[in-house]
Amino acid sequence: MNDRLNFHWDVPADFNFARDVVDRLADEPRTALIFVDARGNRRDYAFGEVADRSQRYAGALRSLGLAHGERVVVCLPKIAEWTFAMLGIDRLGAVAVPCADQLRYRDVLFRANHSGATTIVAHRSNREEMDRMRGEAKTLHRYLLIGEDAPGWERLDALAEGSLPFAGTPTKSSDWAYVVYTSGTTKEPKGVVHDRAYQYAKRMQAHFWLDARSGDTVWCSSATGWAKSLWNVLIGPWSRGAATVIHEAAFKPEERLDLVRALNVTVLCQAPTEYRLEAKLDDLGVRWQLPALRHCVSAGEPLNPEVLARWRDAFGLTILDGYGQTENSLLVANLPGDDVRPGSMGRPTPGHDVCVVDEDGEICKPGITGDIALRGEPPTLFKGYLHGDEETRASHRGPWYLTGDRASVDSDGYFWFVGRADDVIGSGAYRIGPFEVESALLEHPAVAESAVVGSPDADRGNVVKAFVVLREGYAGDERLVRELQEHCKRVTAPYKYPREIEFVTELPKTRSGKIRRVELRQLELRRKGASSASGYA
Repeated sequence: MNDRLNFHWDVPADFNFARDVVDRLADEPRTALIFVDARGNRRDYAFGEVADRSQRYAGALRSLGLAHGERVVVCLPKIAEWTFAMLGIDRLGAVAVPCADQLRYRDVLFRANHSGATTIVAHRSNREEMDRMRGEAKTLHRYLLIGEDAPGWERLDALAEGSLPFAGTPTKSSDWAYVVYTSGTTKEPKGVVHDRAYQYAKRMQAHFWLDARSGDTVWCSSATGWAKSLWNVLIGPWSRGAATVIHEAAFKPEERLDLVRALNVTVLCQAPTEYRLEAKLDDLGVRWQLPALRHCVSAGEPLNPEVLARWRDAFGLTILDGYGQTENSLLVANLPGDDVRPGSMGRPTPGHDVCVVDEDGEICKPGITGDIALRGEPPTLFKGYLHGDEETRASHRGPWYLTGDRASVDSDGYFWFVGRADDVIGSGAYRIGPFEVESALLEHPAVAESAVVGSPDADRGNVVKAFVVLREGYAGDERLVRELQEHCKRVTAPYKYPREIEFVTELPKTRSGKIRRVELRQLELRRKGASSASGYA
């Protein structure tokens, strides 16, 4: 790959990630995947084994009739089989619809119906939840399970064990590869369509930002089902011949650092929340010496200077911040070798013409706040929103794609984040649409109206806060707070539940009756004395 100054996109006409990347590394005695289960047991897979297993998954899926272009919902936890299933789908030219395994059946049902998925791949841990879709999922007719036998489900991992390897069918770079769903704000989540050119183009990010190299061990802590897991767990490291780490268990600061040391991780990509919680450990840099670790990155929201300084003091490494979206890729970042300016997002990454523009699409002068915008159509940019031509058009202003975030640029070209232009809440490693939480709250008989915003939090960046107007006859006490929180955990993904609930008599609204979440966000900022630059994706 060319250096950043001479970089240009050179996407082949035909491309298939599983065949053109994984299979080409299959003969080399290199580790591809290090999997650590919830009990701490480790299992290493060489590229040859990943290639073989994913080909057997492709053979199994082919025997079940899965064809080129069909949509497949993949709702699996952080397990090795997630990679085999995703690659197997890729080999057939089918389109993966990745979903976080914490999503409830109605979250997944919407994605299945909206995408027209014919197939779902689920896990024994969420089988009962996914079973609830039967009868409502309009197009699903293949229910595939990993981890156990169950009535009405085909055991995919067992079927793959006995299947002949199938390398796959030809695919063009313009063929769809993924439909990844965003978090909704005032509407349901949007399906972001990416083609196989996007798969190829992700090696830019892996090279310039992750700085992944052959022989590296890269750990990106993102859960499966998110765009970041496609970037930095699956596609990015393997595009550079590096090993990737998948840890099944939930995050615990001490355990994470123990594993980073034990696995000799060389490149670490974590959510800002995870870095923050690790930085609070008293013996950071004393109990944990990490001689193998040479490079650290983070994305999701700005890291505060205290965390950056604490990490640098402990390990001698500067965490490099990056900015991207589900709809695109890493657009702006601090890259290795750059003069990092604390608090800055960095500068545009190779292959991306990113500027800050005004309402007329004119580039703003240094220091003037405007909309972060991408010019042109690089292969990292999405093809559009599925069934959303109007939304796709609305995301453009002349030659510019608008990210929905605002920033300013200094005279040296460094971007400085100002705030979100929409209402999506960045909380820890998650992006949460207020509409989804509000809808869940409204199903409770006590709730007349609700508005959900991000409330500043020292560890998570934001927590989900709900302002709730009650129906007559209900008392807003601590018992009801707990009841509403548990209700949300049952109805939608548990990570979306409102950690804070405030009962109010009315909500601020526009003349047309739309809730003004911006007023509630500003109220929380004033109360907690936080910066308005609460986060980015």
